[in-house]
Amino acid sequence: MSDGILSKAATMEIPISTNGDAGSLPEDDGLEQDLQQVMVSGPDLNETSIVSGGYGGTAEGIIPTGAIKAPPFPGSLVQLHPPRGASVCPSASAASRMAARAAASAGSGLHQPHPSPAGGEEVVRSIAVEKFDVVKKWGINTYKCTKQLILERFGRGSRTVDLELETQIELLRETKRKYQCVLQLARALTTHLYSLVQTQHALGDTFADLSQKSPELQEEFGYNAETQKLLCKNGETLLGAVNFFVFSINTLVNKTMEDTLMTVKQYETARLEYDAYRTDLEELSMGPRDASTLCHLDAAQSQFQSHKDKYEKLRADVAIKLKFLEENKIKVMHKQLLLFHNAVSAYFAGNQQQLEQTLRQFNIKLKPPGAEKPSWLEEQ
Repeated sequence: MSDGILSKAATMEIPISTNGDAGSLPEDDGLEQDLQQVMVSGPDLNETSIVSGGYGGTAEGIIPTGAIKAPPFPGSLVQLHPPRGASVCPSASAASRMAARAAASAGSGLHQPHPSPAGGEEVVRSIAVEKFDVVKKWGINTYKCTKQLILERFGRGSRTVDLELETQIELLRETKRKYQCVLQLARALTTHLYSLVQTQHALGDTFADLSQKSPELQEEFGYNAETQKLLCKNGETLLGAVNFFVFSINTLVNKTMEDTLMTVKQYETARLEYDAYRTDLEELSMGPRDASTLCHLDAAQSQFQSHKDKYEKLRADVAIKLKFLEENKIKVMHKQLLLFHNAVSAYFAGNQQQLEQTLRQFNIKLKPPGAEKPSWLEEQ
């Protein structure tokens, strides 16, 4: 009989608690509480996909809330049935850890970041609209100016011309081309003078050396050595004067004249825009007068007036700059041409005193040999 009882007991499923007593399971009560706390403080399973390795992704590994059923009676075992192919296997310990983390986050004041407010979208939209308007205006202006330019090239469009100003601008461009030629030749002269001075210096050193080693020709070599040294000194003085001449002409051509020509380019662009919008206004004025045309006519009139004011302002700026440039050019060239003449004349006449006086007259200071680069004490 005892064997029958034992065999019957072996076929029964009796839930055993940690202490070996059947009935209510303290561990099951704790598991139920942990799961309830997870459902309250943990992530919402209806909104967030929980997959192996984090949140988001495909539906594989998701535990639907319908798979978690309430226990039929307190203390009973709860089984979680994830869908087929799921990679997440919840357990009592995992649920407890999730609940502890959620409680710690709530206690420390951590919170999920809120989505950006609607004001951010409005700012982005306004920036996009502003950029689109800029591109649109640029496209319309480019089209009108290109059309006006083509019409002028083919002789079909009218062009605003200021004869006096256009003559002065053309004269300035011609003057710049000629001064650039002078500047190029002066730089070539500087290069040749430098080579000549270096050659005379080497020749003087050679004569001096031969004077010491040739007793029978010591006097003749000595005369030539002194002559070459004197010519070398005068050549360095002339080289300083020509360098100053080149520097001044370069400043006049590539800075002063170029600045005026940049204003001229702006003036010519404003003139083209002015004629383009003037032509557009004239075409609209000759068309029918309805409500839509009157609206476009007012806008065209406003744009035409704006470009007219810009054109007139730049025309006045160009006239003023041309006047000041002419005065500055005369003053600079008078000084530089006098310097160049006196220095070259004194050099080829062999008048060392007059050559040095010319440099003092124009406040030109020559650097001693080896003084091209300042010492480290001077740089401190």
